[in-house]
Amino acid sequence: MEKIDIKSMNMSELADFIMQLGQPKFRASQIFKWLHSGVTDFDLMSDIKKELRERLKELCYIADVNIVKKLVSKIDGTVKYLYELYDGELIESVLMKYEHGYTVCISTQVGCRMGCSFCASGINGLYRNLTASEMLSQIMAAERDNNIRVSNVVMMGMGEPLDNFDNSVRFLQLVSSDKGMNIGLRHISLSTSGVVSGIEKLKEYNFPITLSISLHAPFDDIRSGMMKVNKKWNIEALLRACREYQAVTTRRISFEYALIEGVNDSTECADRLAMILKGIMCHVNLIPANPVKENSFKKPDRTKILKFQKELIDRGVNATVRRTLGSDIDASCGQLRSRAERRIPCADKQ
Repeated sequence: MEKIDIKSMNMSELADFIMQLGQPKFRASQIFKWLHSGVTDFDLMSDIKKELRERLKELCYIADVNIVKKLVSKIDGTVKYLYELYDGELIESVLMKYEHGYTVCISTQVGCRMGCSFCASGINGLYRNLTASEMLSQIMAAERDNNIRVSNVVMMGMGEPLDNFDNSVRFLQLVSSDKGMNIGLRHISLSTSGVVSGIEKLKEYNFPITLSISLHAPFDDIRSGMMKVNKKWNIEALLRACREYQAVTTRRISFEYALIEGVNDSTECADRLAMILKGIMCHVNLIPANPVKENSFKKPDRTKILKFQKELIDRGVNATVRRTLGSDIDASCGQLRSRAERRIPCADKQ
């Protein structure tokens, strides 16, 4: 019998499940609190009767991740984790320290099928989706390992969150529960490569999260060469979805723009980018491209990066250059895992 992923249950589901076992409803609140405090063993739930703990062990499992490798930056203390899941799959997370607290960048899939040419996460394709409990477990493991409290989460690790829509939404609901980790949705960012159908569904939930769009080019021919998703939903369709999303949520949108020398760093690109973003309340996050062994992309020199930023600002666009963290430990997603394994991915369904 396949065991139940109890940590992915919301309070209502857990209450129904507990009552089906002939237990009072209040037990669900106790168990939920234990699960979301990071407990990974039913026997540690000290206020739950042994009879119920044994029954839960028979029927359920508590998702967790094991640290396979841990790299700590000597420059800024950024910590990169290679985690192993219950089935031996590997994912990555990054813990970053800022003045305002700790931020964890989590993965939402094992691998990725978006196939963006500048990203190491999708080089070997997609293996499977992560459950909501496996997303939560990445945060809990980082807190446990460092004896800290995480205050911010970015869903920008391995995978495309909107390609794993239901689990990503369930994660958002669970991680923000006041009976659980209680991380406010305003402290969570979700990054998408531009899955328009997912953006359209996400706006119906009206979560006060920060939606981050991996744009990376202002012209369709350049973007299609970098990102397969643009061949299905081009820039016009993507920005239309962004405007509709913003009309519902009233939240500022962040546009991620990886600057690649000789590809998307020209004055013409800056001019076009400012033009297509007109009317959208947004922020452009300029990211010096990370070198990936599998391609020949290079980041522009610092002078050219600052020139591109100034060109955007002069055209009325709020633009900043992302601070690079963990540069000495390959903190960009996918690089650590790609060196750890080479296997055959799932079929590409995109």
